[in-house]
Amino acid sequence: VVSPQSNNNNIDDRTIPQTTDDMQRILSRLGASSESSIVSAVLRRYRPLSTSVLDAVCETGPSPAKATLELRPKVLALRNPPHENDSFDRIQQSVQQCNPDNATVVAHVCKFASISRAAVTDPDLPSVSPDDQSSSIMMGIARVLSGTLCSGDEYYMFGPRYNGSSDDVPKQKIRCYLLMGSSFVRVNSVPAGHICAIHDLENLQLKTVTLSDKKECMPLRGFDFGLQPLVKVNVEPVNASDTENLERGLLKLSLADSSVEVTATAKGERILACLGEIHLERSILDLETVYCDGNIKIRTSDPITSFRETTTWFPNEEEFDSFMNSKIPPLRQTTIPPYCDEEGLEYAYKGRCRAVISGRGSAITMRIVPLPRSVYECLKSKKLVDGCDDDLLMVAKALKCNNKESTLTPESALAALLDSLDDIDNNGNALLEAPILYKGHSVKAVRSTNGEVYIPRKEESSKDGEDEPENVDGLEEYNLAQECLRIGMDKEACVSETNDALNDADAIAMEKWRQDMRGSALAGFQLAMRAGPLCEEPVQGVAVILESAEIAMREDSTKKIYARQRAQWWNGSS
Repeated sequence: VVSPQSNNNNIDDRTIPQTTDDMQRILSRLGASSESSIVSAVLRRYRPLSTSVLDAVCETGPSPAKATLELRPKVLALRNPPHENDSFDRIQQSVQQCNPDNATVVAHVCKFASISRAAVTDPDLPSVSPDDQSSSIMMGIARVLSGTLCSGDEYYMFGPRYNGSSDDVPKQKIRCYLLMGSSFVRVNSVPAGHICAIHDLENLQLKTVTLSDKKECMPLRGFDFGLQPLVKVNVEPVNASDTENLERGLLKLSLADSSVEVTATAKGERILACLGEIHLERSILDLETVYCDGNIKIRTSDPITSFRETTTWFPNEEEFDSFMNSKIPPLRQTTIPPYCDEEGLEYAYKGRCRAVISGRGSAITMRIVPLPRSVYECLKSKKLVDGCDDDLLMVAKALKCNNKESTLTPESALAALLDSLDDIDNNGNALLEAPILYKGHSVKAVRSTNGEVYIPRKEESSKDGEDEPENVDGLEEYNLAQECLRIGMDKEACVSETNDALNDADAIAMEKWRQDMRGSALAGFQLAMRAGPLCEEPVQGVAVILESAEIAMREDSTKKIYARQRAQWWNGSS
């Protein structure tokens, strides 16, 4: 990086070599031999990197005045409360203005650090307890956003997941320290705009904390970079007597490194999760030498890597056609129970399959499509989020939420998906019920002599060219249910194209779907998302759409059920 300092009057141009002889004298004085060392020596002497970087920042970065007016309200914004509150509005305004005088005290602890007691200048620092022989203490590094933070005062502690729905907010007395190089000096107060260290927050066991003297405050909105730990190991002490020391060290490590996750299983295992192998090695080293004071030896298991199963769109039509026409044999998982039963994965086509329930008493047609993260966040929060428009429109078009694409908007697409939403989990998956199904038009009662739904013949059995007879039980209902699938999830098309009222048998089947089968489908969705068909790993980023249901009924049982429902209706009306 070369800084444009030729016009800077503070630099003495006479010291810069102007001729070849001047350059030779400088090189002989520096003793540089290679070409790279000569360039490094000259630039270090006349164009130092620190000055060049500072000039580049001043030229490209915004001015402090502009950053204060435009960037501060976006970066240092508090999370919105569940209800409108005038006190909160005043607190938010004080934070944006960084007001130190007569304003609500708000400070945010962004990270924790393990500090040696020798680096802390505080005559009133509590002595080491007999149970904890550690030579270090945990300090929270905080920035005062408004008001004046005072040592010895009590403040409300708002964790990163606090949403304002609970009145049980912990209150803690703190001690403030000023950062002086590698030393921490006890001070009585810290005004807004300054960075300080805070003690006595370790027992909260929170990675980030927002402090305030007002209960109406909310935590800082913060940032979500989407980083999740990938590598996990089980850690345990070599000597069982060091278990308590290890637990204290894991707590300190979790507070000091926000990307580290520590969990305990029902078996008593302590799982340490990090971003990668190098991060894991460094965390183990810090755990032994810093957070456990080097008094412990740790034994770790082999890395436990988490996997996820999902689906995605084909990038282009050529790859899709190549996949559909491929002669590669099906995966082994699709040819073994329970995935090969009747019409399972082996008969899936273009993300849609008709699952026949055990006993062939009923069949459910469902569809699977990728669910982008932004669309999942919209369904979770029930509102539009930043950057979701394109993904929402893509999913809505794929599911035919509106057959008139010219009138399709992100708002109407989200409304259509929310109307059909049955369940949503924490792994990015959602269960939807098509309007044609929850209105009952694709629920068909199959009048069957053997109590079974229609099962299409396999390709091997139909190679002789013989057509299937038209009077097979359930064939008519099967074709009607498949015909309903073309409507998609367009509610208006569902109403306009299915004006006929449900007949008595279909009404009975609809009642059975609502009372019995719908809950079972919801439980099946939750179980299926926990273990996918490929490697039995959790499924992520998938939308399951229930489209139609066929329920087999014997003719005599149908008459009995209908007669019982008529009797119940007659008794209720009388």
